[in-house]
Amino acid sequence: MKRLHLHVSVPDLAQSIRFYETLFGAPASVVKDDYAKWMLDDPRVNFAISTHRAAGLDHVGIQVESAEELSELSGRLKAAGAQTFDEAGATCCYAKSDKSWVSDPAGLRWETFHTLGEATTYGEDHAMAALEASQAGSACCGAPAPKASACC
Repeated sequence: MKRLHLHVSVPDLAQSIRFYETLFGAPASVVKDDYAKWMLDDPRVNFAISTHRAAGLDHVGIQVESAEELSELSGRLKAAGAQTFDEAGATCCYAKSDKSWVSDPAGLRWETFHTLGEATTYGEDHAMAALEASQAGSACCGAPAPKASACC
């Protein structure tokens, strides 16, 4: 079963943790110095916050439970003509994951991913960094739709 993923960048992690714990009626399942995550079943969402970017919506995504589901979603994006940036064994958000990134036509960053396990560091998304670096004049709330040429 798939799970919606939302990642919000916040200026004050402790204040935001208190707010979201109250809103969700549940403590965060992961808390680090720069990151927190809730794995909620109602609504079924992987909701994360961090202090790594300017405040606001960082990206949205779909978390899948298998490599096959990830391949299916990535294939759909490619069939739609979207430029995807794939990562195998990426370390990000204190987790190891296989991922496929894309920007929608409005520039909103989408991540499809299959989590393989935990990681001891926050890590970074090299594919999204490459996407952002390859784009001039990015929008205020995310990278614009990818250009025709691939960087990876």
